[in-house]
Amino acid sequence: MSANAVAETIVTETVARVLITPKRLGVLTSGGDAPGMNAAVRAVVRAGINRGAEVFAIYEGYQGMIDGGDRIRPMGWNDVGGILQRGGTVIGTARCQEFRTRDGRRVAVRNLVMRGIDCLIAIGGDGSLTGADLLRREWPELLQELVERGEISPEQAARHGFLALAGLVGSIDNDMLGTDMTIGADTALHRITNAVDALTSTAASHQRAFVVEVMGRRCGYLAVMSALATGAEWVLIPESPPERDDWESEMAEVLREGLRMGRRDNIVIVAEGAQDRHGNPITCTYVRQVLEDRLGEDVRITVLGHVQRGGSPSAYDRILSTIMGVEAVDAVLTARPEIEPYMIGIQDNRLIRQPLITCVAKTLEINRAIQSGDFVKAMQMRGRGFQEAFRILRKLVGAMPQPARPGQRRLRLAILHGGGPAPGMNATVRAAVRLAVDKGYQPLGVMRGFRGLINNDIRELGWMSVTGWAPMGGAELGTSRKVPADRDLYAIARALEENQIDALLMVGGWSGYTAAHALVQARRTFPSFNIPIVCIPATINNNVPAADFSIGADTALNSITEVVDKIKQSAVASNRVFVVEVMGRYCGYLALLSALATGAERAYLHEEGVRLHDLEQDIELLTDGFQHGKRLGLMIRNENANPLYTTQFLAALFEEEGGDLFDVRISVLGHLQQGGDPQPFDRILATRMASRAVEFIDQVCSQPEAEAPAVCIGHVGGELRFTPLDDVIRMSDERFQRPKQQWWMNLRPIARMMARQEVAAQAAVEVAEEVSEDVDSVV
Repeated sequence: MSANAVAETIVTETVARVLITPKRLGVLTSGGDAPGMNAAVRAVVRAGINRGAEVFAIYEGYQGMIDGGDRIRPMGWNDVGGILQRGGTVIGTARCQEFRTRDGRRVAVRNLVMRGIDCLIAIGGDGSLTGADLLRREWPELLQELVERGEISPEQAARHGFLALAGLVGSIDNDMLGTDMTIGADTALHRITNAVDALTSTAASHQRAFVVEVMGRRCGYLAVMSALATGAEWVLIPESPPERDDWESEMAEVLREGLRMGRRDNIVIVAEGAQDRHGNPITCTYVRQVLEDRLGEDVRITVLGHVQRGGSPSAYDRILSTIMGVEAVDAVLTARPEIEPYMIGIQDNRLIRQPLITCVAKTLEINRAIQSGDFVKAMQMRGRGFQEAFRILRKLVGAMPQPARPGQRRLRLAILHGGGPAPGMNATVRAAVRLAVDKGYQPLGVMRGFRGLINNDIRELGWMSVTGWAPMGGAELGTSRKVPADRDLYAIARALEENQIDALLMVGGWSGYTAAHALVQARRTFPSFNIPIVCIPATINNNVPAADFSIGADTALNSITEVVDKIKQSAVASNRVFVVEVMGRYCGYLALLSALATGAERAYLHEEGVRLHDLEQDIELLTDGFQHGKRLGLMIRNENANPLYTTQFLAALFEEEGGDLFDVRISVLGHLQQGGDPQPFDRILATRMASRAVEFIDQVCSQPEAEAPAVCIGHVGGELRFTPLDDVIRMSDERFQRPKQQWWMNLRPIARMMARQEVAAQAAVEVAEEVSEDVDSVV
């Protein structure tokens, strides 16, 4: 046989092997369920298929791995359709004592090898991931035992010589080191926040106190963040027990003082693992008894329990689970025996791979620190974000601010909004006012944004002025998109002088930033503008530079997601395609992220533009899908994606080309995206930004410079940073009012992959072509 014939034979056999016997990977969910697990399973299945692998779901966790049979099933693209928005885990989870034994794990290995599975993605908590790593470490020995027992052949053992493993943390407790957020934690925080908001209204009606127990085991994340989001009056967590032995007296005094000042309700949040410094548990029952005895008021207990775990996942959990699932697939398909398995996490708003067993070990180390009474170490290991949130919370829960220092100058801080309303504006103002008062400042509220500065509509605010503002939507101070013209600057300068304003805090969006910059540019003409100016981003469009996230964007995203979930139920019942128009102006953040969170087939963005060729592909995708049993179609369009291809045009085009296969409906969501109470993410972000802004103003006012700073605070790369306002303007695409660089556009390939199955076949062909080229070069 000639060399060319040999080469052709090698190529043919190799390509056939790639196309016919691809890698096989299994995915399981184990331990307690968490909202977002289904989104992760969906992402693993579709990314695996896209990468040319065969994916198997292992039902009922490790129990299904041992049972084998139909508990280990191959999954196709459409098998995970419609599960993105579902709570729990559709492939089940179960406790499995048998897996704790070596014999049980040997049975599990046999069941995997018999199906050709040697890649595993485990979704669960620290116990589940520890079990998966133990299986990986024992894998070679268990293979040898199975060969000796005649249960598998030596060839099978050789083909599957090691187990490639990746872990995703599915836990509402958010207690795993190595990731800022775990799958399900954001949704659990939504459940707690909604419950406490409801309890607050009934508590205020009857002048009652409520003691609320939240989950978290040995982690106080849910307790701290829900207290920060809801404005609770007291919180008890495992990592930082009360410092005084008579903490009951301190708690009762703070709550009593609040009632004296006119507050009608008291909310105390207790983490289920709370304890005092001597290791004695602090229970809800005990806290209720203390409050009844010392306050003499009616106290109720609410144990939220498993409601925190259930229900549809939040938009954040759906997106987080999706991108983590894709990363996990890439990790296992490129794994090598000598590399430790990874846990996929997110830090500083970026996906990371960390050694799995190291993360588990550090998590267990925190638990040991709490049990041994080393609370300083426990708090340090929780990370800077947790420590900062707890520090801010301790300032905000007081009934009264700290008294001013002797001889302290009482700085006057003006707070105003700029741009459209955004959920979370009130939470920002509440935190800024209380933290400013706590430093001895006099906060001033400017009504209706820069229009209020022009009209000198300015009012003094106090500690109790902002009571109950944390959960409120809208903007109690009012806002407007007014950008001062040259003729308005004199009136603003007079208002600043007459009110003796020492610093300006602007909470808003693009118009607010532009207005603040106008004041900075006019400083030479108006010296009263030479004061510290801090801008806090608050816009649902998420379109201001130097900030990964704007206050209000998460709430708007969840509002869109909830509505689209309902639209999908309507569409699937009647073979419909919906074209949904969302806000964002010229920024596609809401369109793309809502497409990821809802499983839309297409997101039309102004950043990418819309071409006729794109529309032809979309029509082909829809018609082919409905011809093969598809029951709904979902296309999401940014309101300014294209001036010609409008929402109405797209709907008419799809209607005409769809014929009798489907009909088309339009849904323009409009201003509901700006309304509603802020979600916990926005409330917490608002509070953290307000805290940093007040600290910055305090620092620069104590050490004044010739030219006062004008800066914008933003959540960039996982931390809060200050960027000069001049630099922010240079980072802007002023024509389209958005940043020149937008981090979230990196998610576009994942959104495409999750929506379009045909990419999978193309991926397999590309792999085969690469193998063919490699063989050619070798020959």
